[in-house]
Amino acid sequence: MTSYSRQDVLRILQISSRQLQGWERAGLIQPLQSYSFQDLGQLRTLRSLREEAVSASSIRHSISAMKAVAGMENPLVEATVVCNGSRIAFRHLGAMVDPIRRQLIFDFERAGQKDAVAAAVPMTAPAAGAQKLQQDQFLLAVQAEEAGDKQRAIELYTEILRADSSYAAAYINLGTIFFHLRQYGRAEELYRKATEADPEYVLAFFDLGNVLDELERLDESVKAYKHATRLAPRYADAHYNLALAYERKGERRKALRHWQDYVRLDRSGPWADHARVQIRKLLGKEKLAITWRTGQYVAPPKTRPALSIVPPDSGESMT
Repeated sequence: MTSYSRQDVLRILQISSRQLQGWERAGLIQPLQSYSFQDLGQLRTLRSLREEAVSASSIRHSISAMKAVAGMENPLVEATVVCNGSRIAFRHLGAMVDPIRRQLIFDFERAGQKDAVAAAVPMTAPAAGAQKLQQDQFLLAVQAEEAGDKQRAIELYTEILRADSSYAAAYINLGTIFFHLRQYGRAEELYRKATEADPEYVLAFFDLGNVLDELERLDESVKAYKHATRLAPRYADAHYNLALAYERKGERRKALRHWQDYVRLDRSGPWADHARVQIRKLLGKEKLAITWRTGQYVAPPKTRPALSIVPPDSGESMT
């Protein structure tokens, strides 16, 4: 097997020693003195992601999530990496996977191909038998929804849930149809059933927060968004909506925290720009200051005393 030295890697990939060391410190690749051709491919992928301004922490979190949901040893090698906004997705077995949200997402590059899959399909082990038929029926429902045939989609999702009341993705998609029809009560019911069917399904809590916000039940909305951020701390959209909800409740300092979380996770684009505007406004209104600690004693500034002793004029007594 051909091996490459660190100097070979730096020369082939046109990266600096500092860049390579930074990826190692960030936990994106193990420190090595000799690299295989497979390692070279992994490093090339990392270089491309960093050129797309995807943060090291986002890459690391997505890799860890993909290992958990797909049982992969090295997702950067075993799947195709695709930039998905400020995060990364993986194309694997004919589908596009967002491992952090535990769902498949619509693959626009393959939208016309047979294996294109639409959003909100949860990551599960490969289905067989009746489960395979159920997955096929789910895709038919998604296709009907994409074609604008909402009634047919509703019928298919309902059939799926009649056969399997634990199918969280069907609850989500059916709830979203009713959400867009402004039937918020029905949407809430379906989203809540999704959270019960899969208590770790992040999107279920996020969508529940959205419908509760529409119903102006802000306390409950905040609770749902907060649960989503606990399940997936790097879920930028949940931080964004949570910040909006806190602002509507008049809790500016809590809103500020989540605006700041959002811009750390999503550094570019119109939503990031809006978040920065809100941060500036809130800092101005609250007159918040950034403070820091120092390990050294800082003496107070020298000031002139407020009182001074004036010597008495000659000939006057001190009585």
